[in-house]
Amino acid sequence: MGNEYDEEGFFLRYASMDRSRYGLNAAGEWHQLRLLFPPLDGKDVLDLGCGYGWHSMYCIQKGARKVLGIDSSERMLQQARKMNADERIEYRRTGIEEYDYPADSWDLVVSNLALHYIEDLGKVYSDVYRTLRSRGIFLFNIEHPTFTAEGREEWVCSSDGKRLFWPVDNYFSPGPRETIFLGSKVVKQHHTLTQILNGLVESGFDIKAVMEAHPSKEMMNLEGMDDEMRRPMMLLVKAEAGK
Repeated sequence: MGNEYDEEGFFLRYASMDRSRYGLNAAGEWHQLRLLFPPLDGKDVLDLGCGYGWHSMYCIQKGARKVLGIDSSERMLQQARKMNADERIEYRRTGIEEYDYPADSWDLVVSNLALHYIEDLGKVYSDVYRTLRSRGIFLFNIEHPTFTAEGREEWVCSSDGKRLFWPVDNYFSPGPRETIFLGSKVVKQHHTLTQILNGLVESGFDIKAVMEAHPSKEMMNLEGMDDEMRRPMMLLVKAEAGK
């Protein structure tokens, strides 16, 4: 990350977000993502980039036998242990690219808004495929490539502040994009739709569902939600390990 990254300030701003304070029902994509979860009774789940542990706890509430939530931020994990603690959940500090992915160990691997920080998606896909049991599910939410392509992740506005359009540029040039997120400079990785989806197929997965996130009807009365219907912000994908 750039020199302007302020870890303490970033964490405090992240903690103030609705999805951080109020959980999954405050996440705009949850009404779609929850439909993609497989039956979880007695299943073992790996949560990549677990953050505050909301998805880990959801899996336990739906009957999962155990969950391992991993995250590279100890601050996030401390909050997860406070807000979403359960004896069946282990929270461990390790990065998505550093975890060892033991073979045939998990029935579901879930990842929410973490994979757009990963440069080599193919390596992660192969690791996830290896660690899933036969017919295991890989379910993830990643920032949509039309959202990440130009890099700044900002509307182009008129002089009076009206949102004119969302810029899409350099789409077929994957790689790092420097942007401002919660007041801090961060580096994300832009991947094309072809890379995101075909990478799964090349790793052996069968793609079961693809959804572009949009606000629920209940959220449409909130300020700014009309603009969220003008371009997709997130891409939800469900894939099965065909082995």
